[in-house]
Amino acid sequence: MPDPLIQVQSLTTQLGDPSHPLRVVDGLDLHIQAGETFALLGESGCGKSMTALSLMRLLPPSGRIAAGVVRLRDTDLLRLTEAEMRKIRGGRMGMIFQEPQTSLNPVLTVGDQIAEAVRIHEGRSRAQVAGRVVELLRAVGIPDPEQRAKEFPHQLSGGMKQRVMIAMALAGDPELLIADEPTTALDVTIQAQVLRLLKDLQRQTGMAVLLITHDLGVVAETADRLAVMYAGHIVETAPVADFFANPAHPYSRKLLESLPAAEKRSGRLAVIPGRVPRLDAVFHGCRFAERCASVMDVCRTRTPAWLEIANGHGARCFLWDSEVAGEVAKAAETPHGAVGTASLSSATTDAARSDERGAPLLSAQGLQVHFPIHHGVLRRVVGHVRAVDGVSIELREGRTLALVGESGCGKTTAGKGILQLIQPTGGSVRYRDQELIGLSNRRMRPFRKDLQIVFQDPFASMNPRMLVGDVIGEGLQALGIAKRRADRMRRVAELLDLVGMDPEAARRYPHEFSGGQRQRICIARALAVEPRIIVCDEPTSALDVSVQAQILNLLKDLQARLGLAYLFITHDLSVVAYLAHEVAVMYLGRVVERGQVDEILDDPRHPYTSALLSAVPVVEQDKRRNVIRLDGDMPSPSHPPSGCYFHPRCPQSFERCPHSYPEEARLSETRVVSCHLTAETR
Repeated sequence: MPDPLIQVQSLTTQLGDPSHPLRVVDGLDLHIQAGETFALLGESGCGKSMTALSLMRLLPPSGRIAAGVVRLRDTDLLRLTEAEMRKIRGGRMGMIFQEPQTSLNPVLTVGDQIAEAVRIHEGRSRAQVAGRVVELLRAVGIPDPEQRAKEFPHQLSGGMKQRVMIAMALAGDPELLIADEPTTALDVTIQAQVLRLLKDLQRQTGMAVLLITHDLGVVAETADRLAVMYAGHIVETAPVADFFANPAHPYSRKLLESLPAAEKRSGRLAVIPGRVPRLDAVFHGCRFAERCASVMDVCRTRTPAWLEIANGHGARCFLWDSEVAGEVAKAAETPHGAVGTASLSSATTDAARSDERGAPLLSAQGLQVHFPIHHGVLRRVVGHVRAVDGVSIELREGRTLALVGESGCGKTTAGKGILQLIQPTGGSVRYRDQELIGLSNRRMRPFRKDLQIVFQDPFASMNPRMLVGDVIGEGLQALGIAKRRADRMRRVAELLDLVGMDPEAARRYPHEFSGGQRQRICIARALAVEPRIIVCDEPTSALDVSVQAQILNLLKDLQARLGLAYLFITHDLSVVAYLAHEVAVMYLGRVVERGQVDEILDDPRHPYTSALLSAVPVVEQDKRRNVIRLDGDMPSPSHPPSGCYFHPRCPQSFERCPHSYPEEARLSETRVVSCHLTAETR
C-alpha cells in the first residue's frame, strides 16, 4: 500500500480549563490515501467536527492540541507556524462547512469571495483572477457563471451556496478536501447533485475527501472507507462494503438498526439508551459501556484495545478479544438486524388502524396562501408570491399524512395555513364540518386546543428565559384549561412522563437539554391541551439517527394511544416509509401526486416523485435506483412557469407540458396524479 496522503497519530484535542479539560478528540488515529473518500460518522458531540478543525488548526480560542502528529505527506502540520499554516489552509487542504450561509460574507459578491481565495493561493494577476473565478463556478456546475459571480449569497439557493463554498475550497487545488456535513441542510435532489459533483471533481483532480456526516445512506453510496467515532474515540474502521455487511462494534450495529425503513413499520426502531458521556469525565473502561446491550463486567473496568478483525477492518471492543471469548458467549447480545421487529401492542393497533379510512377530521380544499409583493415608496402591490396555490388534503384520526417536497415548495406554509397561523388567501379548511378560514381570532380560539404544531427547531421555538414547566404549561394557561399553577404543574409532570422524560425536567431551562430532549419537550407542549391534530414540521431533520429513532417511536406510540392525526412535513423519505400512511408530494405550491404510502413509494407516477425517490441515498445496494438528474433549481413562486410548473426541469416533458397545467387524474380511490403523461397513458 502506498504511503497515505494524511497520517494522524494519537491526536488529542482539548477545550476549556486545562486543569479540567473537555477531551473532544482523545488519542485519534487514522490515515487517508490520495484519491480516497474517507467518512467519519457518529452522533452529535462525539468529536467529528473538532477532528476536522484540529486537522485545519482552526480551533476556537479555548481549544488546543495537547498531543499527537498530523502529517500531510512529509509535512508535520502541528509544527508549522501560523503563517506557514495559512499557506496550507485553502491551498493543500480545503474545507467546506455544514451551513454555507454562515460561512459566506453577506456584503461581498460570491465572485469577490472566490477571487480572494484565488489571489491568495494561486498568485494570479488581477486580470487573470476574474477568468479563474468564472472557471471555478463553471466547474462546480453553476449556470451562467459570469452573472452569478456578481450576485450576493442571499440571492442564491442553498444548493448554489454550497457549490460556491466548494468552488472556494477548490481555488487552491487541494490535495485533501474536508467536507463537514456538506448536505445535511439540503433536499435530496440538491444533495444528490452536490455528492455527484464532489465525486466528479475527485475523479478529475485526484484529491482525497474526508466526509463528516451522520447520514449512513450518504456514506454507503459515496465513501470508500469509514471510521465510527464515539466520545472522542474511533471505535471502528472498515471498508464501507464490509462495514454494512458486518458491523463489528455494538455502537455501529445500533446506528444501523436505528434507521427507519418500510419493513420496520409494524415494529419499533432500535434506540440507544442514554446519552454520549461528558467528555470531561475520567474513563476507566469502555466509553460505550453504559449504553451497550452487550456490556460485560470487563467493559466497566478495562479500556478495550484496538483489535484487527479482518484486512482493514478493526474495532475497539472486548467482543473480539479472544481472552474474554468465554464471557462473550454468556453475554446477552441482540443479533444484528433483529432489533425493532418486536412490536408493542400499541404499534400493532396502529398497523391495524392504518388500513381504515374513516371520515376526515380535517379537510383542506383548494387552499391558497399568496403573499403580496410591494414596490416603491407607496408600497404598491406589483405581484404575489404563490407559496401555496390550490392544495387539497385530508387528515384522519390515527393516521399520518406526509407532505414531502424540496425546500421552498410551500410545505411549511401549507401547514401554517391549515392551522390559521397564516391567513389563507383562498380555498377551504374544514375541521369537523366547521369552516376555519375567515374566523376571527376570538372565534378561532376554541379550535386552537385541537390543532397544534411541533416546529423543526425546538430550541428556537421555546423561550430560553422560561422554565420547561412553564413552557409546557403555557397553553393550558392561555386557553383557560388549568388556571391554577398547581394544576398546571401536575399536568406538566404527567406530560413529561408521557414523552419519556423525568418530571424533574420541569424545573430546568431549555438550554440544559440535548436536541432530542428539547424536541420531546416541544411534543409535550403540543400534547398539553389534548389536541386531535398535530402538524409536525421537520421534527427530526436536525437529529442524529439514534435520537430520531426515539422521536419516531414516541410519535407512533402517542398516535396509537391517543388517536392523533399527524400532518408530517419532511423531505426524508425513509422517515415517510416508516411513519406515514398517506403521502402528498408538493412542487411549487401545488400537490402533484397523492396516495397511500406504498402506492407512492413503490410505484411513483409523477416524474417529480420518481426523481425525489431516485435521489434518496440508501444503505442496501439492491434498493438503489438510478438517480434521475433534475436540471436547475425550483422556479420562483412569484413567477411560476407556464403550463405544468415542473416542465422546465422534467426529463419527460413533451410539447403539451408548457401550454396547460395538468388536471388531476384519479388512478384509484386513494390515488391522484397531476401529470400530462398520466393522462396520455390512461
